[in-house]
Amino acid sequence: MTRTPGAAAPGVTREFVGLDSPTARRAGSGGHPCQGLYHRGVGRKPKVAMIAVHYQIDFSEHYLADYMATRGIGFLGWNTRYRGYESSFLLDHALVDIGVGVRWLREVQGVETIVLLGNSGGGSLMAAYQAQAVKPHVTPLEGMRPAAGLNDLPAADGFVTSAAHPGRPDVLTAWMDASVVDEADPIATNPDLDLFDERNGPPFSPEFVERYRAAQVARNNAITDWVETEYKRVRAAGFSDRPFTVMRTWADPRMVDPTLEPTKRPANMCYAGLPVKANRSAHGIAAACTLRSWLGMWSLRHAQTRAEPHLARITCPALVINAEQDTGVYPSDAQRIYDALASRDKTQVAIDSDHYFTTPGARSEQADTIAKWIAKRWR
Repeated sequence: MTRTPGAAAPGVTREFVGLDSPTARRAGSGGHPCQGLYHRGVGRKPKVAMIAVHYQIDFSEHYLADYMATRGIGFLGWNTRYRGYESSFLLDHALVDIGVGVRWLREVQGVETIVLLGNSGGGSLMAAYQAQAVKPHVTPLEGMRPAAGLNDLPAADGFVTSAAHPGRPDVLTAWMDASVVDEADPIATNPDLDLFDERNGPPFSPEFVERYRAAQVARNNAITDWVETEYKRVRAAGFSDRPFTVMRTWADPRMVDPTLEPTKRPANMCYAGLPVKANRSAHGIAAACTLRSWLGMWSLRHAQTRAEPHLARITCPALVINAEQDTGVYPSDAQRIYDALASRDKTQVAIDSDHYFTTPGARSEQADTIAKWIAKRWR
């Protein structure tokens, strides 16, 4: 499928949607907090539609949108107010923003069946949305009021994950460099845990991996210890929050050693290229944090952005898709999501492609898989 950049595929029409949220209004510059693009077949008014949202990546032109629209399924690529701004992320407000998009599909477009798409990081976010809609349980950060409308979210009818991981704290911890010994010094390293020291591997011994994984969890918890103390200190001084950085987060042993959880992925590769170089860059998940965003998004101890507690509340039909060449999400991640779902009607499939399904024909296969799964249940 080739087309002019920025244009819809032949036979597909796009509609820009900009809406207020119950807890955020239109900005002085004119932008609405909730924005996206609705894709549908020309002349069609779909009765089934999907909605895709991420924590901070712009999903308005999601790569699956045109593929689903040409198959007769509407697709709303939707963004919350935190698009490109995750350092200020608050889960309860993001869920309210997602609800704005779900309501628009039902009330304005007349969609009868809505399917949530949890793609990549969006897997745990959309799981949190559906779980909150069917059985409210999400709470605001300590000292903050819950977002208006949090307990009145419209539930979806189906739930799909694609190349999704089990949550922001989980993926961050799995990718963290366990050899970091000082969060204020990006260079200081414990050589006994250095993933990129050839004396340790690859291949990495089971004993090394066990020590490494334990040190990763310890690092996440150590940052949380500091954040808890620092948050109290700055609040006592009249500050609401403060920013900080987290370095070296491209260091999952599976990125370097393909013998660990073997798949069809290329060896020694991550989403940002060679792990040894990416790990020393300033570009990584959680690189820009605030005390609040750490507690609300990245902390193993506190964040409600871990998928499994939400998946246990999801009973609607569910489809879990794994990409076999993915360099950052692995079969065990898809299995955790599948196992945690409370749905009786749940399906798990694998497609031989990368994280973004860019290999020839992969996106068509992915769209066909979803469309057939939907048709079997609602069309």
